[in-house]
Amino acid sequence: MRLEPLATFRVELDPILDLGASPWGNRRVINIVGGSFDGPRLSGVVLPGGADWQVVHADGMASIDTRYTLRTHDGALLYISTSGVRHGPREVVERLARGEQVDPAEYYFRLFCRFETGDSRYLWLNRQLAVASAAREAATVRYDAYTLT
Repeated sequence: MRLEPLATFRVELDPILDLGASPWGNRRVINIVGGSFDGPRLSGVVLPGGADWQVVHADGMASIDTRYTLRTHDGALLYISTSGVRHGPREVVERLARGEQVDPAEYYFRLFCRFETGDSRYLWLNRQLAVASAAREAATVRYDAYTLT
């Protein structure tokens, strides 16, 4: 098994909507307002719409659950969903929550990515699994995605 670079994603976010405590943890919704992605086999823009339906657990770990739409540089529409986890020392998580710039080496933020499309030029993505290493910034998430071959 190998990791092949797919693209670097920059996903722009609205402010967090905090729905409060639920039986699973603190539910938050973070709407996606745009962004871009660029890589050796995939580039384009992140379309507004979609969100991260996130749960922050008592220990501070965030369970990530995103779904949104991409438009490639040549006009194809792609659906992407990610799931993952973000955690770190409490003081680091608190700095992230305040929107501070935090070195990604100080916390763990990994994603599993799935794609879906009917565009014949990108059907190969339907059959690929990808993993990513991510970083949270004040109003964006940036991640480097790699296909598993």
